[in-house]
Amino acid sequence: MTDPDHAPDLPPHADPAPEGTPLPVVRLRPKAEARAIRHGFPWVYADELVIDRRTRALAPGSFARLEDAERRPLALVTVNPASRIVARVMDRDPEAVIDRDWLAAKIARAEALRARLYPGPFYRLVHAEADGLPGVVIDRFGDAAVIQPNAAWAETHLAALAEALVAVTGVSVVVKNGAGRARSLEGLSEEVTLLRGALSGPVPVEMNGATYLADLTGGQKTGLFYDQRPNHAFAAGLARDARVLDVFSHVGGFALAALAGGAVSALAVDGSAPALELAAEGAARMGVADRFETRRGDAFATLEALAAEGACFDLVICDPPAFAPNRGALDAGLRAYERVARLAAPLVAPGGYLGLCSCSHAADLTAFRNASARGIGRGGRRAQLLHTGFAGPDHPMLPQLAETAYLKALFFRLDG
Repeated sequence: MTDPDHAPDLPPHADPAPEGTPLPVVRLRPKAEARAIRHGFPWVYADELVIDRRTRALAPGSFARLEDAERRPLALVTVNPASRIVARVMDRDPEAVIDRDWLAAKIARAEALRARLYPGPFYRLVHAEADGLPGVVIDRFGDAAVIQPNAAWAETHLAALAEALVAVTGVSVVVKNGAGRARSLEGLSEEVTLLRGALSGPVPVEMNGATYLADLTGGQKTGLFYDQRPNHAFAAGLARDARVLDVFSHVGGFALAALAGGAVSALAVDGSAPALELAAEGAARMGVADRFETRRGDAFATLEALAAEGACFDLVICDPPAFAPNRGALDAGLRAYERVARLAAPLVAPGGYLGLCSCSHAADLTAFRNASARGIGRGGRRAQLLHTGFAGPDHPMLPQLAETAYLKALFFRLDG
């Protein structure tokens, strides 16, 4: 992580695209579907755009005006010739100016929604294309915010984006989390940098009666998974007087929510010792440390070990990372989800509950549900599907883009 004392100062007036600068034009191929763009689809793939010498010469993150094959204007886009998603729609108005005021307006619109949804400023503030800022994720943690600039334009114009964020929200701490697969697909390097302010340690976050500790500079993603908030709440309702197992627990996700819901005990399993330490600290702050245990290890191996030990739980939750991050990994990913269900099901007491989650956008709900059901059956159990959950409303879905609705959570009651 970059030393905050040497972080670059953000300019007081940074415009990504100064007015008066003529923009290049990029054009769809004759057989490309212009109707999809007109109807709200936000991406143009490399095989849909005319990639000539001028287009190849555009710097990643440049702005351009998109036309259809008949030279009719469609939108203002950002272009990255090195990416499979070669153009992302910034504005339906081809004459729009993407400057600090434009960025601030998008952030203000996103903030107005979250302020209506939640009592405090702890939420996903910007959910990329669904909030009109392609490839940009911003999570807010009170007086701090973490930006994930996962598209080339956001990386190039990060200073202006951070300035607009501060102007709209008043946060004093801004972290850049430049890590993850999405950035590599854009040709961007990995980097975590404190852009503004200072952090004295993990940030406490209250959700569903539980206390989580979010490490904004060293944790996974932005430090906390806000998307599971409603699924934590549902699980907590099942957890009263229950023995709970939370696998792939991160900083205590379902386990701490279950303890807040009245669980008699909770065991959190994860491969990260720092994450489990934060989970334990959260339990201590909640006053439930005596009912909370952690176990570090590979999730599959730990599930097998618990079965060998004869362990039994009233509620088991498995929330793994994305096993199918793209279509090429779909078959292997579905087999992994099936294996999780097969190993977890025997650990559930008769009449108990099993929660299975997927954050793989390539595995749609039907495919994930079928894989889970197969795994439960192979684990020797019969099941009722009680509830299907999704990400919270601070992770809105763009109807035209399935990738924005990536999270699925299935809750089963097991018999036999």
